[in-house]
Amino acid sequence: MEDARRRERRTLWAATLTNGPAELIDFVLPLWAGIALGLGATEVGVLLAVEMALSVVVRPVAGVLADRCERRHVAGAGALLYAVSCAGYAVAGDVVVAYAAAAVGGAGGALLWVAVSAIVSERLAEDSAVFPRLLAAQETGSWVAFVAGLALLGAIGFGGLFQACAAACLAAAALLFAAPRRGVRSGAGVEAAGLGAVGLGAVGLGAVGRRLRPMLFAVVMTMAAESAVSLLLLLHLQRGFGLEVVQVAYVFLPGAIVMSVAAGRLHRYVVRFGRSRVLMAASVASCAFAVSLSWAPDPYVIAALWVLSGVAWAAVLPIQQAVIAEASGGQVGRGMGVYESACLVGGLVGSLAAGALYDGAAWSVACVVAGAMILAGAVVVPRAVRRLGVEEFPPPPPVVGEAGAGPVAGAAEVAAGPGETGADRDGGSSRSEPSQPERSQPERLQPERLQPERSGPEPSQPERSGSSKSEPPKSPARLLSDLLVHSGLFAAAQAVLALFDLSWVRDLLTRDLGTVLLGRVGRDGADAFLYGAGRVWAVVLVVDVVWTVVLVVRRNRAVKPR
Repeated sequence: MEDARRRERRTLWAATLTNGPAELIDFVLPLWAGIALGLGATEVGVLLAVEMALSVVVRPVAGVLADRCERRHVAGAGALLYAVSCAGYAVAGDVVVAYAAAAVGGAGGALLWVAVSAIVSERLAEDSAVFPRLLAAQETGSWVAFVAGLALLGAIGFGGLFQACAAACLAAAALLFAAPRRGVRSGAGVEAAGLGAVGLGAVGLGAVGRRLRPMLFAVVMTMAAESAVSLLLLLHLQRGFGLEVVQVAYVFLPGAIVMSVAAGRLHRYVVRFGRSRVLMAASVASCAFAVSLSWAPDPYVIAALWVLSGVAWAAVLPIQQAVIAEASGGQVGRGMGVYESACLVGGLVGSLAAGALYDGAAWSVACVVAGAMILAGAVVVPRAVRRLGVEEFPPPPPVVGEAGAGPVAGAAEVAAGPGETGADRDGGSSRSEPSQPERSQPERLQPERLQPERSGPEPSQPERSGSSKSEPPKSPARLLSDLLVHSGLFAAAQAVLALFDLSWVRDLLTRDLGTVLLGRVGRDGADAFLYGAGRVWAVVLVVDVVWTVVLVVRRNRAVKPR
């Protein structure tokens, strides 16, 4: 079981390292293509379409490979192809090399994300919060890459940015290849008996597609709405407010940070209120965001409103992935393949619709239409979930230590065997019972099986507790002490930078706030690098402060006498 958790942790780190470069490159690619290669709008569109087309085509094949091969190898190969794509952009001197890099990136993304989702789903039966953790890892990589990459872009240029992205993808590939092998196959990602004989052809994919058809239609619809709103907002910020690319990125930044933090916490409401209610509430919240854009007076208000959309999607996306994994059964790789393809198709439809709306209708009308598309998801998506017959109320995840090393002592899950449930260990069932792994999925997912009552201590409990190598969580005093050290180092560095007029924090306090926040303070060469590094450090420190306060409050509550 410890190997399964280590496998998941390394996969989540790989997702963080690769999603950041992927999102950042998608954002700067049109700008780079126009500046470095001199491509027109049509040629830039073709460049983006090449990557998307390859990704849509390869994703179902990646799903088959994820079911038939070792998934960490499939994901690692995808990360390597991502690295090759980034390196190709770094050295591209003409459009042919750029098109080749885009094609490689599309294929690499298909292999990577389908296999990563399949790996994460392997522990879904014992921990219903695996997909919220995946989304949190992806969004953390996204906002960190945006802050660091765009802050340093002026110093390292597009070539240096692409090389840094390639290095991150190589590190992710190393993590995936070094992850533990897949153990006994259990949970939502189990391959049922006899499925290994399913061929590589369309039979398996067709069966999965028919099974998931209601949900795939809902996914296309919701992704089209999300893509439409994102593109409408991007166009409005560029053309309506005249913002530059870096400034637009900072408007989207708060929403990305909120998604990385909120995904795990929103899963508690999914467990408590059910998937359908949370999906409906998220659709209403996202619709309110889209409609309210009509009256947003400035980019600061839009950035605050984008947080509302980030919260909504932090709830929706993990539910979609978990439902697809559960409904796919033993073909979870194929299920994730067709799901990812549906997401891309929805994104393409939404982009086309947003462009037509922005050019052919008033801004307020475009926002209302986009909001109506999102609101329709409040009816379509919950209905699709019910038609698949999956559990409405997922079981609560097991209690885990702060370091994420696994369940704490006394929880239902202990390091016994990768295929065992809590009932096996605590109910006295034989570990070698042959029919144990073949239970139906709903039975395995029952909360009482994950958290059974204990009538008394197990004989082997001391040995298992003593063998745990996870460190105890830090006390509130230790957390505050660490934060004080981090703040002191930051203050000392900013004082040195201020002596050379390179402190972003000093400019924030002494110069026009809008000019500093929107990156309009001119710096060149090494000065730009140091100035941007200080800005990145400031954002990281703010996140550190907020997270430390949250942990201190939680741990103080935990030690209060009841």
